[in-house]
Amino acid sequence: MSAAELYTKYTRVWIADPDEVWRSAEVIKDYKEGDKSLHLKLEDETLYEYPIDLQGNELPFLRNPDILVGENDLTALSYLHEPAVLHNLKVRFIESNHIYTYCGIVLVAINPYEQLPIYGQDVIYAYSGQNMGDMDPHIFAVAEEAYKQMARDEKNQSIIVSGESGAGKTVSAKYAMRFFATVGGSASETNIETKVLASSPIMEAIGNAKTTRNDNSSRFGKYIQIGFDKRYHIIGANMRTYLLEKSRVVFQAEDERNYHIFYQLCASASLPEFKDLGLTCAEDYFYTSQGGGTSIDGVDDADDFEKTRHAFTLLGVKESHQMTIFRIIAAILHLGNLEIRAERDGDACSILSEDDHLNSFCSLLGVEHSQMEHWLCHRKLVTTAETYVKSMSMQQVVNARNALAKHIYARLFSWIVQHINKALHTTIKQHSFIGVLDIYGFETFEVNSFEQFCINYANEKLQQQFNLHVFKLEQEEYMKEGIPWTLIDFYDNQPCIDLIEAKLGILDLLDEECKVPKGTDQNWAQKLYDRHTNSQHFQKPRMSNTSFIVLHFADKVEYQSEGFLEKNRDTVYEEQINILKASKYQMVADLFQDEKDAASTTPVGKGTPKISVRSARPAIKAANKEHKKTVGHQFRNSLHLLMETLNATTPHYVRCIKPNDEKLSFRFDSKRVVQQLRACGVLETIRISAAGFPSRWSYHDFFNRYRVLMKKRDLCNNDKKQICQTLLEDLIKDPDKFQFGRTKIFFRAGQVAYLEKLRADKFRAATIMIQKTVRGWLQWVRYKRLRQAAAVIQRYVRGHLARRLAGHLRRTRAAIIFQKQYRMLRILRAYQRVRSATITIQAFARGMIVRRIYHKILVEHKAITLQKYTRGWLARTWFRRVRAATIVLQCCYRRMKAKQQLKALKIEARSAQHLKKLNVGMENKVVQLQRKIDEQNKEYKLLNEQLSALTSAHSSEVEKLKKELLRYQQSHQGDGNQLVSLQEEMEHLRLELEKAHGERKVVEDSYIKEKDLLRKRISDLEEENAFLKQEKEELNSRILCQSEDEFAQNTVEENIQMKKELEEERSRYQNLVKEYSRLEQRYDNLRDEITIIKQAPGHRRNPSNQSSLESDSNYPSISTSEIGDTEDVMPQVEEVGMQEAAMDMTLFLKLQKRVRELEQERKKLQTQLEKKEEESKKSQVTEVKTEVTSEHEDFAYNSLKRQELESENKKLKNELNELRKAIADKATQNNSSNDIQDSYNLLLNQLKLANEELEVRKEEVLILRTQIMKAAQQKEMGKNMVESIANDARWTNSDKHIDQEDAIEAYQGMCKTNHMTEDWGYLNEDGELGLAYQGLKQVARLLEAQLQDQRREHEEEVEALKNQVDAMKEEMEKQQQTFLQTLQLSPEVQVEFGLQQEITRLTNENLDLKELLEKLEKNEKKLKKELKIYMKKVQDFQAFQTVVPAERRQRECHMQVAVQRKEKNFQGMLEYYKEDEPLLIQNLITDLKPQAVSATVPCLPAYILYMCIRHADYINDDQKVHSLLTSTINGIKKVLKKHNNDFEMTSFWLANTRRLLHCLKQYSGDAGFMTQNTPKQNEHCLKNFDLTEYRQVLDHLSIQIYQQLIKIAEGILHPMIVSAVLENESIQGLSGIKPMGYRNRNSSMADGDSSYSLDEIIRQLNTFHTIMCDQGLDPEIAQQVFKQLFYMINAVALNNLLLRKDVCSWSTGMQLRFNISQLEEWLRAKNLQDSGAAQTLEPLIQAAQLLQLKKKTSEDAEAICSLCTSLTTQQIVKILNLYTPVNEFEERVTVAFIRDIQVHLQERNDPPQLLLNFKHVFPVLFPFNPSSITMDSIDLPTSLNLEFLNKV
Repeated sequence: MSAAELYTKYTRVWIADPDEVWRSAEVIKDYKEGDKSLHLKLEDETLYEYPIDLQGNELPFLRNPDILVGENDLTALSYLHEPAVLHNLKVRFIESNHIYTYCGIVLVAINPYEQLPIYGQDVIYAYSGQNMGDMDPHIFAVAEEAYKQMARDEKNQSIIVSGESGAGKTVSAKYAMRFFATVGGSASETNIETKVLASSPIMEAIGNAKTTRNDNSSRFGKYIQIGFDKRYHIIGANMRTYLLEKSRVVFQAEDERNYHIFYQLCASASLPEFKDLGLTCAEDYFYTSQGGGTSIDGVDDADDFEKTRHAFTLLGVKESHQMTIFRIIAAILHLGNLEIRAERDGDACSILSEDDHLNSFCSLLGVEHSQMEHWLCHRKLVTTAETYVKSMSMQQVVNARNALAKHIYARLFSWIVQHINKALHTTIKQHSFIGVLDIYGFETFEVNSFEQFCINYANEKLQQQFNLHVFKLEQEEYMKEGIPWTLIDFYDNQPCIDLIEAKLGILDLLDEECKVPKGTDQNWAQKLYDRHTNSQHFQKPRMSNTSFIVLHFADKVEYQSEGFLEKNRDTVYEEQINILKASKYQMVADLFQDEKDAASTTPVGKGTPKISVRSARPAIKAANKEHKKTVGHQFRNSLHLLMETLNATTPHYVRCIKPNDEKLSFRFDSKRVVQQLRACGVLETIRISAAGFPSRWSYHDFFNRYRVLMKKRDLCNNDKKQICQTLLEDLIKDPDKFQFGRTKIFFRAGQVAYLEKLRADKFRAATIMIQKTVRGWLQWVRYKRLRQAAAVIQRYVRGHLARRLAGHLRRTRAAIIFQKQYRMLRILRAYQRVRSATITIQAFARGMIVRRIYHKILVEHKAITLQKYTRGWLARTWFRRVRAATIVLQCCYRRMKAKQQLKALKIEARSAQHLKKLNVGMENKVVQLQRKIDEQNKEYKLLNEQLSALTSAHSSEVEKLKKELLRYQQSHQGDGNQLVSLQEEMEHLRLELEKAHGERKVVEDSYIKEKDLLRKRISDLEEENAFLKQEKEELNSRILCQSEDEFAQNTVEENIQMKKELEEERSRYQNLVKEYSRLEQRYDNLRDEITIIKQAPGHRRNPSNQSSLESDSNYPSISTSEIGDTEDVMPQVEEVGMQEAAMDMTLFLKLQKRVRELEQERKKLQTQLEKKEEESKKSQVTEVKTEVTSEHEDFAYNSLKRQELESENKKLKNELNELRKAIADKATQNNSSNDIQDSYNLLLNQLKLANEELEVRKEEVLILRTQIMKAAQQKEMGKNMVESIANDARWTNSDKHIDQEDAIEAYQGMCKTNHMTEDWGYLNEDGELGLAYQGLKQVARLLEAQLQDQRREHEEEVEALKNQVDAMKEEMEKQQQTFLQTLQLSPEVQVEFGLQQEITRLTNENLDLKELLEKLEKNEKKLKKELKIYMKKVQDFQAFQTVVPAERRQRECHMQVAVQRKEKNFQGMLEYYKEDEPLLIQNLITDLKPQAVSATVPCLPAYILYMCIRHADYINDDQKVHSLLTSTINGIKKVLKKHNNDFEMTSFWLANTRRLLHCLKQYSGDAGFMTQNTPKQNEHCLKNFDLTEYRQVLDHLSIQIYQQLIKIAEGILHPMIVSAVLENESIQGLSGIKPMGYRNRNSSMADGDSSYSLDEIIRQLNTFHTIMCDQGLDPEIAQQVFKQLFYMINAVALNNLLLRKDVCSWSTGMQLRFNISQLEEWLRAKNLQDSGAAQTLEPLIQAAQLLQLKKKTSEDAEAICSLCTSLTTQQIVKILNLYTPVNEFEERVTVAFIRDIQVHLQERNDPPQLLLNFKHVFPVLFPFNPSSITMDSIDLPTSLNLEFLNKV
């Protein structure tokens, strides 16, 4: 095809551009041979002439058609060249945000620099099992292809991930390994895939660093082999590493960092375990601060360090080894900070011995300080004669220090890799492996050194392998299709590789120069110039004698020879290594032991198979064996080993591209991308593909695409292959441009674009013809339509103009009116706003003025008060000073006078006259004293009488005031000021009373003292008695302990240990079953979600009945029932947080309202129950009366009299009650006692008159009744007549309640009225008296009955109104209290409290509306379900009516006959047809309700299923057995999933599952299970099949059902436990005396949150027990269920007790002990005392006892420690700390006592946790319980709809 045919007008081409690399243009003039330029138009509409070299004839690249732009595979492009590849990648990356693109076998991955949600588990499962081209390109697709080829071809695979730094190699490799870990997860419990993934954070920490191009650049290469077994599950892994960049440890360029681990360790240096490392921030260390910035945006080094430590732990690295690793890393940092001082003109240097960093380095590594200090500054020179120690210069010491740091880090890196391999190693035989190679890409910097040389050498080797593999695949494809091919010429980089690794190559010369004692980098560079100047891949720079240039496959790179020798030698002084070998830390010493073979980096595991590999070309022999130890030699050997491994596997290539250097998300830099595409071999792949036949079309696709180019006669041929061949031969004249394969057509580059051009031209010509014809017709039609429409438009326009004018006039008038009204309204509103604002301003201003005046008065008042007290204090001080001086003067004067008087008296006393005077006055004094004593006694009695009188008067006055205050509060009259005054008066009276008590106390002091002495004596005796008892008990216990047998004790301990181990093993097993069921449930849920998504795509709402108030919080609610109590609510709100408080408040209000409703319902039910009891009593009495009446006439008179008296007595009681109520009401209204007495006397008189009149009438009535009864004996009437007449005669109020005695009397009266009027003549002549009396009696009875009903209704209404009034009163009292408390608060708190009240009211209203909405939604759902069921039934019925096969009818008839005939010899087997199995499962499992079989044999479905299984076994149909058992298990799982909250349904199927399992065991034929069978039962055993595996499946299913049963029961009981066990007051009045501080908790228990009593828990437990017993559940399982439930009760209650201070009191302990005793009594009543449930309550029992025990002395502490053995030390101390006295006789627990407890308990080894795990589930043990029922005795109830089952 000539260029003139291709470069025609409208053809698009690519031209080179210095900015965008390639730019698109369009040909605007056809090209002709010989033209010097090509006329183009650029995308910006500018014209451009593209010059053409006539000699080379180089035309611009053609652009692909739009159909091919954005292809997933670059090789699918018609024109394969660099601009096409670049454009395709750019379109996918920028426009579609697709980061992955195929290029043949290569996956091109562009780093988006953004987290994309394309790597989740769902994506992994989506790519799993898919072919590589079926879905979009993805790293998971490559991984899946490798995994699939490994399983299909049984050949090892490799994924080679390459790219330059920052391109995303590490992340791609990580995701590939994650795919293998997910898809090929280990089948065992080793979780090796988790360990494989855990190695990534470790390797990133120690091998990755921040560079200028990447924040997480891998500075080493690694090859991870993931091993698989025969089932292709991961069994292990192995890692090889290549060329760690050790120079980064000691040097970092600008804006780069050292390895991450250094910064992670510095960020976590503040942790306690790292204090010994002596680290600070990273900026303080030379080795971590050279690059400038020590942090990375968005990276938390401390958090990453925790992940690294966790990964170490997961891989089994010991904690001690981890600390040693961190010590070594810290030592490297300290080594870099050594302060080196130069001496003697720089020839020597030294390090201070006091250097802190040197001390830290030596202590961390455990080496000798002096030796390390010496050998860091000196080196040893060994000659043949002697050894010298030479000082080193400053630069030499620095180089030696840096070399030592690099060596230490390299050895540590190798040790970590080795231990990772040990952790990933497995002993299982490896079947195959997939290798993931994450290796550095081609690198070129401004300064390229030894590391870049090795990296580019490795990439040369990989590129060679890549080219060979791509070429091989191309040739295989041609051979497969049978196309003749010639050898494709491709770039071979073998000369470049020989330049590096051949004999006397670059590496060989480098090793030789290293051997020279004084070899230098310059000498080595000169040798390279001399040796390789003539090589086509080697060049010498013009301006340098120390650099050399290598022409690699990707680019030309200039290397600086400086440092090559040093880095190749990797020299570390032996003396320093010997010091490290002598470290006191074993791990540090092991790091530096000599390796036997440095080249073998990782040993081959025992289970790893030997891979027979063959190199692609013969390996080059090493020039000299002594070169092994150099870095270059080691790297060359490891690279050869890697290439051998890769050549022995099937490679898969991932090329990572870095889109820009600024790390901006989805930014595409064409220059950088093209540079990388050239370097990574993508363009080479394109070139190899373009050299052959890159475009390939199947015959079918080609025919459908290009049939428009075919001729009509060709399409008549049915052979599409022949049609395609004919077309191509006509269109493309050159036969070399295409080839026909077996299934595809192969095209040379550009041929598909040429076909697309021809197709477009054909369509363009056809389009022009169609457009010409259609446009002419459209114009003619348009002209006619326009002419017709013009007249219509004119008519309508004129009318429209007239209507618009009229409308305009109307709108103008209306607008004027609107303006008038609006302006008036606006002015009015403005005036009102100004007026309102003025009033508001005045109010606030006046209030401010008044407040200022008030504050001024208040300040003045306080100042006066201060002055008053100050002046008083000054006056008192002056007075005391003067008084003291006066007293001193008086004392002195009196002393002087006393001395004088004493002297005179002494003289007088010596005289005899004085003695006589004394004797004369003595008798008078005795008499006077006796009188004085009598007077004082009388006065004491009088004072006592006055005191008692005052006390009684004061108490009566207080009671009177209390009553007045109560009456005042009830009547709600008065205001707050009066209340305050009354309270002040009460306070004053209380003070007087206390004063009187004080006086009385002074009188009774002597009595109290004696009483105290007696009490003290009694307490001493009691303590002594208790001490003696304790000694006695200790002696008895010692005697008992000594008498025990040691052998028995050891046996018991062994049994306990064995039981414990068995329980642990069972627990682990059941946890696995539980995990399996959880995963199975998760799988079902995911499958259901996928089904729902497929059925109804789009947004799905959450169900509206899921309340947001539900929470799993373990903390008690902080809200209370009294919202107004701000003093108690607000501190709790501040502590817990406003959000939780709001949530708890809402929940509390909702529960509070529900409790009130339940309380009202309870009262109503109680009243109804009382009414029913009264009615039953009345009916019993009436029946007795009717029987007595029919026996005898005399007894009838007595019964009538008694009835009359009872009725009159009732009336009198009612009237008396009404009178009493009236009196009470009047008494409350009138305070005067005289009025009450007068009214009471008046009513009594009225009552007496009424009673007298009643007695007279009673006598008259009795006489008349006796006469009526005598006449009634002549004709007897049956009771049936009474009932018939009562039924026939329907009165208006007959539905109401009428006593039976009234009905009998009414009936008798009617009979006498109708039939015996002639017998009443003796009363009067006409019988009018009898008739009148009888009618009056009937009417009176009916009226009385109606009156009683109305009165009863009235009483109920009154009672209800009273309850409402009481509730309103209580509410009013609460509001008053709230109001009074609010008045005492600040205005801000008042406003806040008002808002809180309003929020509470709105919350209540909102809750009401929510409840109403939930009820309506539930009702709606219920009706919808019923409607669906009915619709389904109707459809089934219609289908059944319309389509009934005749065959089915005949079979059913035959079945009925057969059942009737074989019923007598029923063999205990049920036959059914295979197609009836779904119906059997539906009727017997899916749709079965437990109530339907409640009256039959327990576990009937299990027996029926076994009889069906037995028949299938009898006919030896294994498929039927398998199908039935599988359907049964799946049906049970489906039912349980549907009813996952139904205890009855779950218990029902647990019982049936266990019974079916028992039947399979009992009739299995195993002798161990048939010991209790009868001979008849042995006949029902299975004959042909062993169902052991199904028994195991049913056992697993039983465990799942049991766990679900426990979950449901715990969900029901959990909300009740705290309220019923801890808060409910089972013993009334026990905790009634409490301080006001506990009022909130009490009110919440009574009125607030869902309050449950212990009886409700017991009723619920009874319900559970009844359900399980009725459904035939094994008693042993029921016992384990209640053991689990009681454990949860214990755990929840104890946890709540440990977290609540208000329940830790003596009264709560008593209450708790009582509640526990009730639960224990319930266990004994249900014969569950041996279940172990009571033992689970032991911690709670001991906690209750701890609350009740004495807590003072050391003896009490010992008693507590010996008693509370089931409680941990933390729990005991916690309870003691929380213990709070609620009564005055209790004392708090002292701190000293708690310390004493801790001392006594310090020897215990208790677990550290405080709370119990209430979610812990005991392992269940299922017993074997054979049934005594024989199969032939079971009948099928018709309600099960199992007519299709045939009894055999």
